[in-house]
Formats: sequence, C-alpha cells, structure tokens
Amino acid sequence: MSDKKPIFLWFDIGYTLLYNLREPTYQQVLREHGAEIEEHDLVHAFHWVDKIFMREYPGVLGKDPRTYSPWYLGVLNYHLGLRLDLCKVFTRWRELQDATEDYWRAFDFAPAVLEKLRRIDLRLGIISNWDLSARSTLIRQGLADFFEHIIISSEVGCEKPDESIFLLALKKAGVAASECLYVGDNYYDDAIGAMKVGMPSVIVNRFERKGIGEVEGHPVIRDIREIEKYL
Repeated sequence: MSDKKPIFLWFDIGYTLLYNLREPTYQQVLREHGAEIEEHDLVHAFHWVDKIFMREYPGVLGKDPRTYSPWYLGVLNYHLGLRLDLCKVFTRWRELQDATEDYWRAFDFAPAVLEKLRRIDLRLGIISNWDLSARSTLIRQGLADFFEHIIISSEVGCEKPDESIFLLALKKAGVAASECLYVGDNYYDDAIGAMKVGMPSVIVNRFERKGIGEVEGHPVIRDIREIEKYL
C-alpha cells in the first residue's frame, strides 16, 4: 500500500456497495424441494463458492447469470451436501429473483460512508464488471449521485482485470493511478487489475480471510466502513 494519500477512490459494485437477496430466495427454492438449510449456513456457503469461482474461473461472475448459474448452483449444492435437479432449481430460483423487488440492494451503511468520504474531499468513482442494469440499479438504490464517474464493463466494452478498463477510468477522471485507491471484493479481478496500472487496492471480505487463504500480504477489510484506515 502506498504511503501517498489518495485523492480518488474507485469502487466495485457487487458485495462492495450492494448485496443481493440470494440467500432467502434460494432458501425458499430448497424448501420447495424438501431441503431445509439455515440462512446463516447459506450465507457462508455462497461466500465460499464466490471465492472458488473468483479464484478458479476468473471473469465468470461478471457475465450474464444465465451463462453460469446452473454450474454455480451445482458447486453450491455439493458444498451443502445436496443432490437436486439443477435445471428445475435454477428455473425456480430465477422466477423468484425476477419477482423480488430490488433484488440488489445497497448495504445499509453505504450511503453514510460515501457521504463521509465526499465530505473529506475525496473524489469517488465506479469501475465494475456488470451488465447494462448497473446504472439503473445504482440509481434505484440512491447511490449513483455519489460518483463522479461510473465505468461499467458492458457499457465500455472491456472488463477487469484487463488494464484497459482501469486506464479508461483514469483518463476520464484525469488522475494518476498512484493518486487512487481501488476497493472491491474480488482479488483476481480487482486487486490484480489495479496492480497492472500501479493503483493501490484493498479487498472487501466479509468474513476476514475466509475463502481467500491463498491471498497473502494484501490489505483486507470486512466492509467499506473500514476504508478510513487506508486514507
């Protein structure tokens, strides 16, 4: 981590600023299939499988969920000790997601943290691998106006960890990489991508180092409320 104080903070979106309702919706699917799993156990299982996919299948989680969700659910169910018809489970889960208003939601603390960062004269932006729903989701959750620049992979035609999306963001903001700090939950997309352009970064991991044991010597925070220690 650079000793130079950043003037621009870039954020990922998913599980950095927003979370989704995957646990309660999938819990309902499992109940309909005769399986009872506590939500706490689902939270940890989803987290664990996220980290497997980030490490072993880089780039997959930023794609259209329809291209990987049955595969993802197969790994999740294996981790939970379940054997279910993945086609039926996936179809039902998509139905529940589509019927859930604001499936993606801002963490309760996110607006206050972002407002505090702006009050201390930090410039804020987004660099995220996301589909074309990203901007409207940020608007609905009341976060879009906090950011000076919002760089979304599906809009600009490049994605993390390719250095081109970081270079584009730096050019738009008119800042050097050394003047920035990147904050995201995926070491392989976020930290490695930022490193390619010389941008310092911190990784968000809700359960300290659970699931990222192979990542050593890199700053890790539980959520964005801990960013200030790196400013």
